Amino acid sequence: MPVVRANQVWSTDITYVRLARGFAYLVAVSDWYSRRVLSWRISNSMEAAFCVDCLEDALREHGKPEVFNSDQGSQFTSEAFTGVLNREGITISMDGRGRAYDNIFVERLWRSVKHEDIYLNGYATMGELLVGLTKYFAFYNTERPHQSLDNQTPQEVHQTSSGGGAMIVDKCRSQERLPVALCSSGTAAGEVRIEIEPARQKAKTGAAPTSCM
Repeated sequence: MPVVRANQVWSTDITYVRLARGFAYLVAVSDWYSRRVLSWRISNSMEAAFCVDCLEDALREHGKPEVFNSDQGSQFTSEAFTGVLNREGITISMDGRGRAYDNIFVERLWRSVKHEDIYLNGYATMGELLVGLTKYFAFYNTERPHQSLDNQTPQEVHQTSSGGGAMIVDKCRSQERLPVALCSSGTAAGEVRIEIEPARQKAKTGAAPTSCM
């Protein structure tokens, strides 16, 4: 099944930012089709609250996706976070543990924001980081052309639902509303193919979904 429109599949992840004293943690929600950053938050702790706030903000501003992908971090498997997704009737997808490229779009986002902004500016405080990232994400969404989007910006693609996308290969579609596991691998011309692992057996055994191999 191809990802053919904006707000079909979203994903999220957390990364850390080194400050003068300690660390800050950055979470973002992005749209797979357009690569647009829909919402982001920073925090000085790894508690789930700032991730839930980020998710709720994305839902308020952009509606809801059909599938939401994340890793199996405690913030994203918490009742507070999954409860929001279940409330909205969104299919939950979980990556395999330790498989960074299962969430390749957000990993590429972290590479861009760190090399194009954070490492160059060396933010010392949370306040400086907040101001800097506000400017950067506005630039990323509205001014920075993406080669994988035919040199359009994420906002242009998100608004028109034209010029983006990914491919989901459904090996065994379940009729039940069960968590699915996605894995991605880069292919020619910047395309990313996403495979869905059967989740029915995982649900029967009570095991958490794992990434397809």
